Amino acid sequence: MLRSGLASLIVDVNLRRTLRPCAPFSYPAHFSRSSHCVSTSRNSSNTSLRFPIQKSRRRLSCFYSSSSSSSEKSGPSDRNSFNGHSQLDSDNNSSKFLTLPTVLTIGRVAAVPLLVATFYVDSWWGTTATTSIFIAAAITDWLDGYIARKMRLSSAFGAFLDPVADKLMVAATLILLCTKPIDVAVLGSVPWLLTVPSIAIIGREITMSAVREWAASQNGKLLEAVAVNNLGKWKTATQMTALTILLASRDSNVGWLVASGAGLLYVSAGLSVWSLVVYMRNIWKVLLK
Repeated sequence: MLRSGLASLIVDVNLRRTLRPCAPFSYPAHFSRSSHCVSTSRNSSNTSLRFPIQKSRRRLSCFYSSSSSSSEKSGPSDRNSFNGHSQLDSDNNSSKFLTLPTVLTIGRVAAVPLLVATFYVDSWWGTTATTSIFIAAAITDWLDGYIARKMRLSSAFGAFLDPVADKLMVAATLILLCTKPIDVAVLGSVPWLLTVPSIAIIGREITMSAVREWAASQNGKLLEAVAVNNLGKWKTATQMTALTILLASRDSNVGWLVASGAGLLYVSAGLSVWSLVVYMRNIWKVLLK
């Protein structure tokens, strides 16, 4: 608009210098005579000479005044609209931050101190409370992932916190079981019986956490190489089952139940080491390409 007005101004000045006065100007059909941008007398003798220049100058002045007034009028509304969108975005971010799966995951993290406190209670309800807390944590571990996929409530914070909560619960339970050696009917009291698989499981989890963090900073193929597979799911299932049995039977006299829990824990440790080898092999194949 500004460039076209300046161009018409230059052309009109050149025409004034070279051409004779033309016929009196008549208003176009689409131009209103009541407009405040142009005000001139049709009977004036100099209208034919001065009108094009005055029209261009006044059109530019009208453009500046209209643009400034429109910006002043629309400024507050535009700012309010922008603030409204910002408030909406912040509300969406806060709602995504505290989704139902994330709340369940936070509850699982908060249950770790309760698990430790009830484990050392010398009463019949101490064992029941400890086992119940662990079973509830295992159920919410499956439930939060199911809700996040079914209701599309996934979030970056939830994806970060979920494996952290699992590792905290499992590591705390393994350490607690190692502090009180169990009695197996055949072997008797063996202090190292649960220590060996516990070291294998916790060491594997620490290694995989570091490997996944490193793969996330590299290309996408490395991240796909360390994605969760069926072997890892079987490892988690046997691990949760073994720990539940060991927590429930640590003060009981049922020897075969304790032996089955210890056996499943060794199976879980073997699956943990095997899955670690599979992940490392996948990473090696990607690096060699």
